[in-house]
Amino acid sequence: MVAEKDALVVAAVFVLALISHSEGIIGGREAVPHSRPYMASIQVQNGETMTHECGGFVIADQWVMTAVHCLPTGPNGRKVVLGVHSLSEPEETKQTFDILELHNHPAFSPSNYDNDIALIKLDRPYNASEAVSAVEYLRAGGTNPDTDAEVETAGWGSLDNLGARPDKLKEVVVEVVSSTRCRRSDYFGRKFTTNMICAQKLCPEPCDQPYKKEDSCDGDSGGPLLYNGIVVGITSNGGMKCGQVKKPGIYTIISHYTEWIDSIMAPQPSAT
Repeated sequence: MVAEKDALVVAAVFVLALISHSEGIIGGREAVPHSRPYMASIQVQNGETMTHECGGFVIADQWVMTAVHCLPTGPNGRKVVLGVHSLSEPEETKQTFDILELHNHPAFSPSNYDNDIALIKLDRPYNASEAVSAVEYLRAGGTNPDTDAEVETAGWGSLDNLGARPDKLKEVVVEVVSSTRCRRSDYFGRKFTTNMICAQKLCPEPCDQPYKKEDSCDGDSGGPLLYNGIVVGITSNGGMKCGQVKKPGIYTIISHYTEWIDSIMAPQPSAT
């Protein structure tokens, strides 16, 4: 009996190790270092160190786009770090910024995360390099991905529902789920709005065998959803657990906010 118990303990530890060292995000893989030079890590003070809290992405020389729910009450001492691959290792490519301005969309709804888009103005322009540069985002009139289209996202978010976090940037390819399905009562119901895209790696029909779940997760919020190299969405919200079949990741559709973005980023007239 003791030997049997020992065997069960060893098996449990082995399974836990597999979960804790899974490939990243939920599924996915480690990104090639600095292959996504637009990625931003929004970090909060944690004792003597800074800890990654949310993602973002560079859209102009002094501007980062993210999600409102990442900073709902203001910057509160948070910093933005660009040129990151490893959160813990010293990298000469890293550039750290204070937040000069934070613009949360005024119509953001905490109840369903509608209009979950925010703009951060850095305290100075970044120094452009192979590790730090802006990415193009889809504007009004552009074409958003259709159902089943492959899209990609990246971040330093949880590897699993136990909260394990990666040190290095992860990326994953997922597929757009139809808006009709995401509006079903067994998915998100009325919380899912026309400002949202949902996406995940779906089990092929008929789903009669185990498959590798792939999804964005906690800590990926604010990061980009890309289609053909252009950012079309912001990682926003999903289910309480990542990788659930009926709770795909939800992404804010950026092209719905062109006028608001332009109004915030427009140069202010100088005082005479």
